[in-house]
Amino acid sequence: MTLQNGNANAGNERVEWVDAAKGICIIMVVMMHSTLGVELAAGCEGFMHAVVAFARPFRMPDFFLISGLFLGLVIDRPWRRYIDRKVIHFFYFYVLWLTIQFAFKAPGMAAEEGWSAALGAYLTAYVEPFGTLWFIYLLPVFFVVTRLVRRVPRWIVFAFAALLEILPVHTGSVIVDEFCSRYVYFFAGYAFAAQIFAYAHRVQARAAAFLCLLIVWAVIHGALVFTPVPEGFASLLQPHSGHSGATGGYSELPVISLLLGLAGSAAIVGVAAHVALIRPMRWLAWLGEHSIVVYLAFFLPMAATRTVLLKTGLVADVGLISLAVTCAGVIGPVVLYGLVQWSGFGRFLFERPAWARIDRLPAKPAQLAA
Repeated sequence: MTLQNGNANAGNERVEWVDAAKGICIIMVVMMHSTLGVELAAGCEGFMHAVVAFARPFRMPDFFLISGLFLGLVIDRPWRRYIDRKVIHFFYFYVLWLTIQFAFKAPGMAAEEGWSAALGAYLTAYVEPFGTLWFIYLLPVFFVVTRLVRRVPRWIVFAFAALLEILPVHTGSVIVDEFCSRYVYFFAGYAFAAQIFAYAHRVQARAAAFLCLLIVWAVIHGALVFTPVPEGFASLLQPHSGHSGATGGYSELPVISLLLGLAGSAAIVGVAAHVALIRPMRWLAWLGEHSIVVYLAFFLPMAATRTVLLKTGLVADVGLISLAVTCAGVIGPVVLYGLVQWSGFGRFLFERPAWARIDRLPAKPAQLAA
């Protein structure tokens, strides 16, 4: 049960480094929302802000790249099955968790603006993705678009997607803007999957060389992230640079943003390839395998922990509060998932029920049922 709907390879076996990469990505996503939420509420920044800023250029690019890796195995399935696995699967979880989130947020929204405004915001979320759920809203769009262009030469699609990332597209629509900013990474995962897997295999066999390259990358990446651009170049910064820990650095300039997204994704793939070989770190692969659990449910433990720590003053340092909230956002959904598995109650929260399917495979060997 992952954001990729469980598709790993033709043998229905998981690839541990891919799961480890997803685990790293989901931690970075929770860390970003946790840290920026704490800092907004506290009115100041902590040491975690620098970590979030460093990860910003590759956090979502890598998540999308990993999400496209196995698409080539299933892209030629019949349309009915493809839509069921790649559209309705995510639509079910989006509707469910959108409703759950609004159940918690609606009273506060209604107190400020009235129930009609709260209901309007809920309905609007079906055309403009809401809050943290935009990722699973956008994935089906990527799946359908990639299916439609699969006969077009890949270098043409990749070049066009890269151009969309470089151009200052800022329409105000989350779907349009994020599609232009992120599709190139998803398509790269799909189009260059064989090369990415070969790269992961090579770096596993060359640990020392990869470590040296990783250090060089981190230094160059950090310099580009934290060095502000001259005032004359400020107008060239990517239009979405005011969010998600942006620094106004060179990393947010066109072309450089794309290159850092790809280079950072390669760094995470390499790190994950090595982490997957370390037995005590296999919890990270488990977390990646269940990334949808964390992604869907982290908002509640994150918000609750932030409120408690800020109001009680149990922890004074904003950075430590951000770190604690991040841990709660990751661990809370895992605990919830464990309770659901143990009790058998609430499986619909993380598993799509039969009634929410339009294609059901006939009985066949497990390895063919992916």
